[in-house]
Amino acid sequence: MALRGGARFAVRCEDVFPAGCALVPESLGEVEDYDEKTGRRSPAKDKLTGQRVWQVRVMDLDPELGKRSRETTVKISADHQPVPPTGAPFEAVEFDGMTVTPYVSNTGRMAYSLRATGMRAPAGVAGKQKAAA
Repeated sequence: MALRGGARFAVRCEDVFPAGCALVPESLGEVEDYDEKTGRRSPAKDKLTGQRVWQVRVMDLDPELGKRSRETTVKISADHQPVPPTGAPFEAVEFDGMTVTPYVSNTGRMAYSLRATGMRAPAGVAGKQKAAA
């Protein structure tokens, strides 16, 4: 079996972030493509779905990371801008429809990009919010 460049592999959010993750405040934004010929920027489109691409920075809450960087970016393919569940700073979130795309970085090291189809409050948090209402 041959793998083409840019192959996306389905993963579960809890496998990527076993201890959960939290949104970095004010990090949600639209991804833009840059056309070198014209010097113009335009909204990025997902090559597989044609949907617009948004990105959000998250902090991995895994205590086993130690001093390693905890921040990573997740790109979300959606027709409309995703909305954080509560809008609170550093709120916990989970991602739906996650995929991982491995690649070799400019430094020759293995790296990966994360994508999702949506974000929501974690199941335990959503249940507590409903009970409080």
